[in-house]
Amino acid sequence: MDAIDDAILRELTAEGRLPYRELGARVGLSANAAAARVRLLMAEGVIAGFTVVRGTNAEPTPAGLEVFIEVRLAERTTNEAFTAALAQSFPQVRDAVHVTGSYDYLLHAFVSDPASLDSLVRRLKREAGAAQTFTRLALRGA
Repeated sequence: MDAIDDAILRELTAEGRLPYRELGARVGLSANAAAARVRLLMAEGVIAGFTVVRGTNAEPTPAGLEVFIEVRLAERTTNEAFTAALAQSFPQVRDAVHVTGSYDYLLHAFVSDPASLDSLVRRLKREAGAAQTFTRLALRGA
């Protein structure tokens, strides 16, 4: 680990879903170099995952639809490639959890309307390597 890795960890600790383009700009790297560093930190176990913690200081839930999307990855899509795509290009996805069972990931996302949900699911398949999805709408929180 070097000073750049330390800076990356500080930035991701403050904002775990920071796009690689922004992360790179903050630490003096290109988006690709920042992504490579994050993948290496994940491979070395320094970064074990990304999570969302909600408490009394959490931002309010955005207006629109709250959705949970189960994702089965395409055969040749790696976990690293999928999570990198989410971090870089899918700000609607607030959390991605690698899970057991018939699907690989459970995503928690917020979209403005059904058309935005349709667009999100199509982009997950086209750009992130999702082969199959199963979507649930949240009716109300606990």
